[in-house]
Amino acid sequence: MKLIVLNDVALEKGSAKKGTADTGGAEARVAATPDTVAGYVKAGHSVTVVKGAGAKADFADPLYKDAGADIAATNATAVKSADLVLSVTGGTEKLVATMKNGAGITGILSPTDNPKYAAACAKAGVTAFALDYIPRISRAQAMDVLSSQSNLSGYRSVVEAGGIYGRAFPMMMTAAGTIAPAKIFIMGVGVAGLQAIATARRLGAVTTATDVRPATKEQVASLGAKFIAVENEEFKAAETAGGYAKQMSAEYQALQAELTATHIAKQDIVITTALIPGRKAPVLVTKSMLDTMRPGSVLIDLAVERGGNIEGAKPGEIVTTANGVHIVGHLNWPSRMAADASNMFARNIKNFLPLVTAEDGAYAPDWEDEIIQGCALTRDGEVVHERLK
Repeated sequence: MKLIVLNDVALEKGSAKKGTADTGGAEARVAATPDTVAGYVKAGHSVTVVKGAGAKADFADPLYKDAGADIAATNATAVKSADLVLSVTGGTEKLVATMKNGAGITGILSPTDNPKYAAACAKAGVTAFALDYIPRISRAQAMDVLSSQSNLSGYRSVVEAGGIYGRAFPMMMTAAGTIAPAKIFIMGVGVAGLQAIATARRLGAVTTATDVRPATKEQVASLGAKFIAVENEEFKAAETAGGYAKQMSAEYQALQAELTATHIAKQDIVITTALIPGRKAPVLVTKSMLDTMRPGSVLIDLAVERGGNIEGAKPGEIVTTANGVHIVGHLNWPSRMAADASNMFARNIKNFLPLVTAEDGAYAPDWEDEIIQGCALTRDGEVVHERLK
């Protein structure tokens, strides 16, 4: 199989595939590392890496050459002969139009944000595998790019908040007096939220968290944080079969907002991570809540790319309110830790590859496999995923 590792850094600006606006609009991650490339070559695959693909993740072209890869000059020239393109973002509509009929492309494709992308793949006869659509089943955990990348986002959000906050996290008892510990509130206890809780606790902050899913209460407690939520009958049934949060009623949202408002007024740092698949991110922190916070407080909105959890958050910017509260709207948090994010992403793809590889090493998706069925957006010139129909 001929594998092409796309240079996501060099993709056209202004395409539907957004990058890190606060670092110049470029994606910093790469879909394969020298280690995974060496494994592909050893398995008999031909690998071409587009020039500069790993540069921002500290993987220089010579490292890929040493691993057995060829280096191509541009994305456009490389993808024409690919059997399978490995990418972080999936490239652009213009790029997939140049791929050969029957080839595949994989990455975080975000198809509901850009339905034209799937249509472009179908028109070109390209099979698109959205790794962000991989079913959340035990067998697929090692392929779960959303979890691997969210893990780093949660960690980085706490570290970044600490830098902006400018004060100590743990209690410090010194001869000059005692410094009170920082109070950190995590809203949304998915993968990112859990890592944020763990990081805040390791740094010594007094940590609380909230989520509408009852199963998260025990997870929060296991990390040494305190759980905050309105625990009524609706709360007890607020989780889908896939483990995602349900859309809550207006009545519940009002009760939760009242509890949240009281709690937020006492916090130094708030990190929001709440997302609902296929929907705009819910607003969790309103302007009236921001007005009650102390000057110098910091809010990190990890959902800003989906509309944001915090009123007034702006994608790619740090907004300071009239009362001195900082709202951080950085985009593409995993790219702020590009080397680690790339390593994890590359391993996710390496674990996915056997599902599209025949015994003789040829490109051949296993259409009987539920993981392939769950993440394939297109097949034989048609858009096939139910969520896109």
